[in-house]
Amino acid sequence: MSQPMCHDCKACEALAKESMPDEELLFDLADLFKVFADTTRIKILYALMQSELCVADISQVVNGSQSAVSHQLRILKQAHLVKFRREGKSVIYSLSDDHVYTMLAQGMTHICE
Repeated sequence: MSQPMCHDCKACEALAKESMPDEELLFDLADLFKVFADTTRIKILYALMQSELCVADISQVVNGSQSAVSHQLRILKQAHLVKFRREGKSVIYSLSDDHVYTMLAQGMTHICE
């Protein structure tokens, strides 16, 4: 069954154009969501929701090699989802901000409904 046709198509077009974000922003948003498409990266983010961790600790928590975790952390850093600080010879990682926590929590809530 098809949707009823709009009586004023020009009004609908104007509304769609006004509310549609810029194409570049949509591209960036799609890229951000692609970062969440890897289970290891999700595990890393969940581990960092609990506390700040170094690569060795993250590797143990997610049951992966330090090399693989470092690779995934690089992707997460590029997406501005994690940040790091140096503490002596160690590099300590954490979530970039509360938005990352919110995205993960909302995603989990959505799939559990």
